[in-house]
Amino acid sequence: MVCYKSHALLVAQPENKRHMLPTRQGSIRLFQLAGITVFLHWSWFLVAAFEISYRKTNYSSLLWNVLEYLSLFVIVTMHEFGHALACRSVGGRADQVVLWPLGGVAYVDPPPRAGAVLWSIAAGPLVNVVLFPVLSLGLWLAGSLGWPHAMPDAYNLLYATWYINVILLVFNLLPVFPLDGGQILQALLWFVLGRARSLMVAAVIGILGAAGVAVLAVWARSIWFGVIAVFIGMNCWRGVQQARALTRLAAGPRHEDFACPNCHAAPPQGAFWKCGRCGAVFDTFVTHAVCPNCGTQFDVTRCLECGELNPISAWSRAVPVPPS
Repeated sequence: MVCYKSHALLVAQPENKRHMLPTRQGSIRLFQLAGITVFLHWSWFLVAAFEISYRKTNYSSLLWNVLEYLSLFVIVTMHEFGHALACRSVGGRADQVVLWPLGGVAYVDPPPRAGAVLWSIAAGPLVNVVLFPVLSLGLWLAGSLGWPHAMPDAYNLLYATWYINVILLVFNLLPVFPLDGGQILQALLWFVLGRARSLMVAAVIGILGAAGVAVLAVWARSIWFGVIAVFIGMNCWRGVQQARALTRLAAGPRHEDFACPNCHAAPPQGAFWKCGRCGAVFDTFVTHAVCPNCGTQFDVTRCLECGELNPISAWSRAVPVPPS
């Protein structure tokens, strides 16, 4: 399973609105919980039909196969909610989860700080860590009560759920970007190497990992491994491009007359802010937080360094000089 998070690395929206996300296309709205809307991609049904029919000999009734497949996505949904709720706890935005054949996609936008990103990513696998002793205890109790002989279908379902949780935990902790393990590695390296270089290192490692998965796909003649290899490779290449853009952004000119009220960083010069109404990109410090295309006035401006939102009037006119 692949769980991927979108961090809005470059263009920060100057207002609390979100655009239609690419994987929302063709998705069905299932429910909303704690302000997080869960969608199901249409391709899920095709893969579900194949997987259920492929494993129909494992149970005495097809209903148990359906329950097994549903248990997979219950665990995936809980995993993605872990990401989303952790992101909110550090002041980030997270309001959508999309379930699709390769797992789940939690669209989280944590503040661009190493600690905030690390917690937002690590919280997903932590859900699986918490589920492990719970499911293990349930499996032990079921065995003690004689379920393997008295209720073999129920016992096999419980075992399959335990196994699914373990596989999800192990797979997602592989240090391959954009899996959780790769993003955790990037967040840890962020403390030492900085944002851009840590992303570059994690993305390059991910490309090597994608090559390894591709070789495995050929050796095992597995279409799924091939799909996963392509997915990882594409996202790692996107990470390389983002790392390069972040490097250019860090080296570029700054508005020295302004400073973030929180981190005191001078904002970069350039069209790095995006209008949530018309989609135009612009330099908010040139237009004084007004979209030059549609004329929308934004109440707050996002800092591209720390992610905090403040009225543009609160940005000081001079960058503080640190004490010597």
